[in-house]
This record gives sequence, structure tokens and C-alpha cells, in this order.
Amino acid sequence: MFGFVGIIVTMVMVFGGYLLAGGKMGVITHALPFEMMMIMGAAIGAYLLSNDSHTLKATVGGLMRAFKGPKWTAQDHQDVLCLMFQLLKIARENPVALEQHIETPAESPIFAAYPRLQADHNVVSLIADTLRSASLNYDDPYQVEDMLTRRIATMKEEEMHVPHALQNMADALPALGIVAAVLGVIKTMSSIDQPPSVLGKMIGGALVGTFLGVFLSYGFVAPLANRLGGVVKQDMGFYDVIKSVLVAGLHQHATPLCVEVGRQSVPEHVRPSFDTLEGALRELKKAV
Repeated sequence: MFGFVGIIVTMVMVFGGYLLAGGKMGVITHALPFEMMMIMGAAIGAYLLSNDSHTLKATVGGLMRAFKGPKWTAQDHQDVLCLMFQLLKIARENPVALEQHIETPAESPIFAAYPRLQADHNVVSLIADTLRSASLNYDDPYQVEDMLTRRIATMKEEEMHVPHALQNMADALPALGIVAAVLGVIKTMSSIDQPPSVLGKMIGGALVGTFLGVFLSYGFVAPLANRLGGVVKQDMGFYDVIKSVLVAGLHQHATPLCVEVGRQSVPEHVRPSFDTLEGALRELKKAV
């Protein structure tokens, strides 16, 4: 929502200020299609040249993600803490019973109770792989923490490919605008015998290229790249919550304390309150 508001505000303020200052849109509207073709065509071509197929496929989804915002809500954070509470409790009381949940998560009634979590491959594999490793006596908390940290860092690096690619495009757009402007100047110089009124419009049209390159870069593409990077970082924090609970469990802390450690690592704006989480855990205990 705020993304679309930002686009409207940017357009209205820039072009509204230009018109109020006495500027004429005729020069811009005449040159805009040709300058846009050169600048954005070159930018898209360079984007295709510099990125692999995986990044290209993820770009459209990434742009939609920038407008939609973070995937994980406050309810999702509460759900994952409840899920971890149930799994750790089973691991302590009946390790054999845990196998059916971590070996076939798609068939696990515990995972099935949280469909959004079950549908995310990274959530399921992160939990299942770590608990499976612990059952195989790979239970050194420090080694597991280091392993999880590196795994999440790799996931984050992959997710950041699109924001980095968009930022590279934003950095290139002003230079591509200059290229378009130079071509406009070349065109003007070939018509040097024309009267000043004609040359003025041609020079103005050439400068539209410089304006467009800078405007697209700092007004749209760079903010989108920055927004998407922020969304990725927030979503990656969800896996850090899972990591903190798992590591606390390997340190043999009491299960409620492990969940509280995870709750404390949740960002404040989506962190469930202690009472809310305690009530959810109490309901789980009653259901058993």
C-alpha cells in the first residue's frame, strides 16, 4: 500500500513542481517514449546479461514481494514458537515418537496444524534436519549454532541476489541516461542550421534522457531494491528465531525457557506478548 502511495507522491511532487514553476510538458512527452526506449531497453539488456536465470525468474516475484511486505506475521511467529514447543517436548519425553514428525513432516499432525509453516520448505527442513542431527548425537550446541548460522547466511545470500541486481541497475541508470542525452546532442548537432527555437526543443529533448536516468534510478529502482532488501532481512529473521529455540534446546534448558528465548529474539513489532504466548501454550497442553 505505502509503495503505491510513494510512487504517486513522487510523480505528483516532481512533475507538479515542474508545471508550477512554468515548465511545459510538451518537450518531455515528445521525447519520453524514445528516451525511455533507449534507457530502459539498455538497462533491461544489461540486467539480462549480468544475471543468471534463477535471479531473472525471481525478479518479478521479488518486485511483488517489495510491495506486499514481509511474509511472516506476528501470528506466524507465535505459531512457530508453539510448534517448537511441541517438538522439543516430544524430543524430551519420547524421542522415538519424534521420528515420525521429522522424517515425514508432510504427514505430521503437528506440522499440519500450522499450514503456512508446513508449506515453507526452509522452515520444515531447518527444524527437521537439526532435530534429526541431535538424535544422531550431533548435539554440541556450539557446533550446531555455527552450522545453523552458516546455513541461514547462505539462504540470506541467495535471497539477496534480486535486491543486489536491482541496486546495480539503479546505479547504472544515470549513466545510461547520459548515453541517451549524448545521442540527443549528436542529433541536435546534425541540425545546427535550424533556428534557435527548434534547437532549444531538441536540446531540451536530449536533456530528458539525463533527467529520466536519474529520476528512474533514485526515484524508483533504488528505493525498490532497498525495500526488497529490508523485506528479505525481516523474513530471514524468522529463521533466526527457530535457530535460537533449537540451540537453547540443545543446551538442555527447560522447554518453556527455550520458547521464551525464541520469543525474545522476535522483532518487537511482531513479537507475541508473554501472556499471549503463554495462553497459546496452555491451550496446547490442554489439547494433549
